[in-house]
Amino acid sequence: EVQLQASGGGLVQPGGSLRLSCALSGFRFDDYGIGWFRQAPGKEREGLAAISGSDGTIYYSESVKGRFTISSDDAKNTIYLQMNTLKPEDTGVYYCNLYDGEWRLGSGTLVTVSS
Repeated sequence: EVQLQASGGGLVQPGGSLRLSCALSGFRFDDYGIGWFRQAPGKEREGLAAISGSDGTIYYSESVKGRFTISSDDAKNTIYLQMNTLKPEDTGVYYCNLYDGEWRLGSGTLVTVSS
């Protein structure tokens, strides 16, 4: 069974950092793409970062470029999202999704940026 389990969310102050993890099971990362998306309150889901398992190509949205870093640990079959200089507008549920020709929704983890 294909599963993507996101974790690492929590409450952080503005300017702080968090690292999210996406544990993959039931498939290997090598042949697919993985993306991090955010669902902010009252807003549409937004794509933030993505990484290709086949060639390592990385994409960032303009809203997180320079602050967030996506990476993979092939041995652990896990994808990470390092988030620095967090802002209140980064608050939302963060999902890691699989791309195999279309996006498939994984689980989410809540990030709250507030003082």
